Amino acid sequence: MGAQGKRVPRAVREQQMLDAAVATFARRGYRAASMDEIAEAAGVSKPLVYLYLHSKDDLFTACIRREAAALKAAVRAAVELDGPADRQLWSGLLGFFEHTAAHPDGWTVLYSQARTVGEPFADEVAAMRAEIVEFVRGLIAAAARDADCDDGDLAEREVAALAHALVGAAESLAGRALGGTAASSGRENAATLMNFAWSGLANLMDGRPWTPSR
Repeated sequence: MGAQGKRVPRAVREQQMLDAAVATFARRGYRAASMDEIAEAAGVSKPLVYLYLHSKDDLFTACIRREAAALKAAVRAAVELDGPADRQLWSGLLGFFEHTAAHPDGWTVLYSQARTVGEPFADEVAAMRAEIVEFVRGLIAAAARDADCDDGDLAEREVAALAHALVGAAESLAGRALGGTAASSGRENAATLMNFAWSGLANLMDGRPWTPSR
């Protein structure tokens, strides 16, 4: 590496290490991945990884936080807030699916590794997921207000439940696509979920909820 490596700004070098770590954790899994592998993939010495990012646990946490922040930012940036309610939800879903498709290693770290390794890593993902659910809850609540749907038609607890269900369905579709069991695009996944969810949401907001047949 020599003198040339020393001229790389620390922030840039850290991102290179995180890039290498995310790819290694996604490929090998948290427990099997070694700091030697990550250092080699990043093109730095192992002591430098420890100096910048400390322990393997700290490095994994930094990966989770970076990937979680990127996913949340992608969803928020994609939502067309000046559009009608269905367009807002559609654009947010599209942003979610396009980001996960473009960053499969990040998805694997968040949803296959961090959630299964256990605490405190699973807690980091749970916090990210709670923020996304709350954001979607706000979109659904805004759609209900735009439709002049009062609390008697669409209660707050029902809005929250719908947000959880929608996020869970999006996660399931993204995992299915990235797991190789479906070759659908981000637009196709977003359209599938809108076709599945929006008609029901529209009926609810029109005061026509589904009820079991007698």
